[in-house]
Amino acid sequence: MLSLRLDQSWLGKMLCLLALMIGTSVFVPTAQAFQDEEPAAVVEEDTAVEESTTETEEAESVDTEAEAEAEAEGAPYYDKAESNYITNTLFMMICAVLVILMQPGFALLEVGLNAKKNTVNILFKNVMDLSVGVLLYFFIGWGIMYPGDVDYFAFAGFGVAADTTDAGALDYGFSNSVDFLFQVAFAATAATIVSGAVAGRMKFGAYLTFSALLTGLIYPISGAWKWGGGFLDQAGFQDFAGSVVVHAVGGFAGLAGAIVLGPRLGRFTDGKSTPLPGQNITFAAIGVFLLWVGWYGFNPGSQLTYGGLDEANATTYIALTTTLAAAAGAVAAMLVAWLAFGKPDVTMALNGVLAGLVSITANCDQVSTTSALCIGLVGGVLVVAGIVLLDKLKIDDPVGAWPVHGLCGIWGGIATGLFGTGSDLARGEYIWVQFYSTAIICAWAFVTMYALFMTLKAIGMLRVSREEEEMGLDLSEHGMRAYGDNLS
Repeated sequence: MLSLRLDQSWLGKMLCLLALMIGTSVFVPTAQAFQDEEPAAVVEEDTAVEESTTETEEAESVDTEAEAEAEAEGAPYYDKAESNYITNTLFMMICAVLVILMQPGFALLEVGLNAKKNTVNILFKNVMDLSVGVLLYFFIGWGIMYPGDVDYFAFAGFGVAADTTDAGALDYGFSNSVDFLFQVAFAATAATIVSGAVAGRMKFGAYLTFSALLTGLIYPISGAWKWGGGFLDQAGFQDFAGSVVVHAVGGFAGLAGAIVLGPRLGRFTDGKSTPLPGQNITFAAIGVFLLWVGWYGFNPGSQLTYGGLDEANATTYIALTTTLAAAAGAVAAMLVAWLAFGKPDVTMALNGVLAGLVSITANCDQVSTTSALCIGLVGGVLVVAGIVLLDKLKIDDPVGAWPVHGLCGIWGGIATGLFGTGSDLARGEYIWVQFYSTAIICAWAFVTMYALFMTLKAIGMLRVSREEEEMGLDLSEHGMRAYGDNLS
């Protein structure tokens, strides 16, 4: 038994040893295999990453090449020239609309400062100023004002050239169509200025004759002398947005009309001045606000371009000087009238706003902010002085058209020489050029329009009869009332 137990114990031990050997023989190769396989997996992973990176780089290279090929096959739709052309055209379109918005501004101002019985007549004249102005400027005025290389008189042809998309058109910077729209708004403004000066006593047919001649011939000729490359421009005359070319022309045309027509009935009696109050100061104030807003098309729009940092900065600076001058003009006119008459007069302040705007229009692009304030202040003083002067001379200008546009237009032209930095001329020469150029344009407008009004007077076509004036032009000229039965 003992021997059997020993044999069995030995056998167990042998079996355990054998199992251990077998287990070891199996485990060791497996572990070795595991150790050998692990680096292989890492290598495979690294290889996969490298292959993925290579594929990405190859894909990016293909995309870059594809983009280059696409650009080589056809340029992008918006290049710099086209982008600027579109921006400038849109900019001028907006500014043209703002200038046209000045028409209802003038209409409300003139209606507010005149009698109710002449409301329809005033509104009608303003509608026709724009309508007749568009047609006459399209057929004649545009070709006269921009004829090319001229000194005095020339004509480039009828109508407006069609817009194209060739390189030359893009180099021009904006659409021909929008250029015409912008310029015709200026022409209509010059005519509308006169409407207020002759309100209440001029025949409608005579006014239409005047409006057609001014927008079709007189204004375009003087405009060509400066903006069309004429002799004043060649001499170095500067008038950025039209203190002289637009406003002084309208102001002096209005002065000629007021002198030839004579005053309204009851305006001057027994050698004394008798004020004829306007019907609605609210209308007048709203009209001035509309004109102020419209001026941001008038002055900044004359920059003509907005496509680029320099152009954008220049445009906003022009808006700044315009605003400063308008505000300074209003304050100056208020204070001067307050001191002179003992009470602040809102109509003087309203005209002061316009005086500041007219004064800065010629030089808004080339004067400092301090100079803009000074120019506006002087304009505000001048407009009050001009109204008093007309009163002393017994010249009836119901809305102050000549003091605002004529007198302050002169000041704007001269102030450009005094304060402006936009000329290479010596200061003294610059002032002299501004002075005589302004005088030439003002004389041209006054003499030609005086001759026209005298001709109309001679043939009995200028002024309505006493009875018609007393009745009011709404009924006598148009057979209708604006407000009903109350015509006071």
